[in-house]
Amino acid sequence: MPNAHRHRHPWHSRRCGRTNPNLRTIDPATVNALLDAPSLVAALHAAFRDGGVTPVRHHHNIPMGARDDATLLLMPAWDNEVPPRHIGVKTVTVHPDNPAQSAPQPSVQGAYLLLDGQTGAPRALIDGPALTARRTAAASALASRFLSRPDSQRLVMVGTGRLAPDLVMAHCAERPITHVSVWGRDADKAENLARRMSGHGFRIEACGDLEAAITNADIVSCATTSRTPVFAGEWLTPGTHVDLVGGFRPDMREADDTAITRARVFVDTRAGAMAEAGDIVQPLAAGLIAADDIIAELSELCRDEHIGRSSITEITMFKSVGTALEDLAAAELLIDRLTP
Repeated sequence: MPNAHRHRHPWHSRRCGRTNPNLRTIDPATVNALLDAPSLVAALHAAFRDGGVTPVRHHHNIPMGARDDATLLLMPAWDNEVPPRHIGVKTVTVHPDNPAQSAPQPSVQGAYLLLDGQTGAPRALIDGPALTARRTAAASALASRFLSRPDSQRLVMVGTGRLAPDLVMAHCAERPITHVSVWGRDADKAENLARRMSGHGFRIEACGDLEAAITNADIVSCATTSRTPVFAGEWLTPGTHVDLVGGFRPDMREADDTAITRARVFVDTRAGAMAEAGDIVQPLAAGLIAADDIIAELSELCRDEHIGRSSITEITMFKSVGTALEDLAAAELLIDRLTP
């Protein structure tokens, strides 16, 4: 119809067609370049000390027909100011059979949307996997500040996946690590990771004997998706700190019952760990530990409500499943560094 465009609603071009010139799209390279471990650990320390609002995450099942069902996760958070400085939400999709498709993609994908807290205007759309890896590793390093021995020099990295490089760098930034041993079920992947991470001021090598490596370790960091324990608690020596990152479902385990009962256990959040972490949920269900055996959560450490490690000989353990507060703190640090 001639001149049909003249009869559109008057708000159409002004609102529906408007773009936001202030919205930044932030790729993984920028995330990795700007979120260095020491700065991010400091940002997380402030976030856990000051607190924030983290509603229960939304969990939606998405039918995929002949394919495995997908999952959509929505994780919102905002700070305690009124009005808040920022609002953020991470969206994560899990399509289990993505790698088997004709055009393979990762099973887990996502993005983080950071909004202005006063106006709701979008400020940044951030690569989700990169942001998650950096903040997860920084949370482990923050916990290590309270729980590992200050003179820790030997780190064992169990797992060779996406989180491993960030965990190694974060732990090495927090403690004077001189030697890193990398172990994985696939020895070639462990060798490749060690080779890629050489030249950072510490010796790093793949190890074939995990028991020997853990026996000599000061810090053991695990980032796997195993459903059965990947190490034995009897291998741990007095003074070791254990960092459990990988298991994020009740049916996953990285540490065995002996490790759990020998260690003083700390978590990122009690609510998350007691609902989602198999390393906590399973021993609780079996009666091996009680809820009171969880000594403190990260916010209590950051508020000086608990000192963390109390002797050089105790075995400490930090179990994390992640919290939206970490994503928000990381996103805020990132946008601050990008804003003149």
